[in-house]
Amino acid sequence: MANTKISYLGKKVYIGIDVHKETYSMTSICDGLIVKKVASIPADPAQFAQSILNWFKDAEIHSAYEAGFSGFGLHRELEKAGIKSNVVNAASIEVASNDKVKTDLRDSKKIAEQLANHRLKCIHIPSEAEEARRALTRGREQVVEMRATISCQIKSKLQYFGLMARNDKRPISNRYLKEIEAKNLASEVKLAFRMLIEQWRFFTTQIAEFQAALKEQGKKDEKLESVYRSVPGIGLITSRTLANELGDLTRFKNERALFSYTGLTPSEYSSGEHIRRGHISRQGAARIRWLLVEAAWRAIAKDVALKETFERIAKASGKKRAIVAIARKLIGRIRACFRTGKEYAVGTYT
Repeated sequence: MANTKISYLGKKVYIGIDVHKETYSMTSICDGLIVKKVASIPADPAQFAQSILNWFKDAEIHSAYEAGFSGFGLHRELEKAGIKSNVVNAASIEVASNDKVKTDLRDSKKIAEQLANHRLKCIHIPSEAEEARRALTRGREQVVEMRATISCQIKSKLQYFGLMARNDKRPISNRYLKEIEAKNLASEVKLAFRMLIEQWRFFTTQIAEFQAALKEQGKKDEKLESVYRSVPGIGLITSRTLANELGDLTRFKNERALFSYTGLTPSEYSSGEHIRRGHISRQGAARIRWLLVEAAWRAIAKDVALKETFERIAKASGKKRAIVAIARKLIGRIRACFRTGKEYAVGTYT
């Protein structure tokens, strides 16, 4: 327990937190020294926030933890208690090349040290309303993945029982499933297929419900929807996902901040006068990068200027790097649309 005789009046305390489902680990630093370490604290955000206030009375308290499974409940409780909370991207936490030992306390110490030295940057914290809107697009994404798994299981069973031709590349559809149901199969095999088919149809119904809800959400979110949907290659799902995840892109102070958030910034290796740029950083949400790259592939078929840029880069660096460059250019143009208050217009960008 912290020494109650120590006065933290006017002091700054930096707390690194390693978050798990049932417990937190924390390390606290003040004036460059570790003043408190706790290996296991019950994962009760409100109680934890109160404990911090009791341990460090009258201090200016800053905390940080990695973004992850636990969302932002802990962050909101800390902020409510008057503690400055930072939620950071795990990839932004520096790790020494010779650091081979990993424990919860060591991780919390690393976060506390980097927070105290101002080497950590807080990610964007969505409001509770923003999180609610994201529940639609993320929920649909989960159900689509579950249906894809069932589709693979159906095809695997078809192949196992010799019911699928070698060159049959058809995707699973309701029509395809009716063909399977019409086959003369042993009762046990028929039952196994029926269970999978029912799951596939159930997930398909859920996807349709999400789709309808997203259309209604788009009608209520007219400003964002009109800009995103004006972009070549962006339809309902991509538009709603970008609107819910990124929102109005004017919140990014410049393109560099936007590219960094989406993980589309090339990594850089510098040595003396030599600078070499490598693969993209991949920080930020993978779903956003994937959507932007998919949109970029569709956009080059509709925007001549983008296609010319793609072909020029692809010739020198390959198609993979070229399409990432187009995705970066595309999201930069969308930000310009928000800044000017105009929809995307093919042929007006250089």
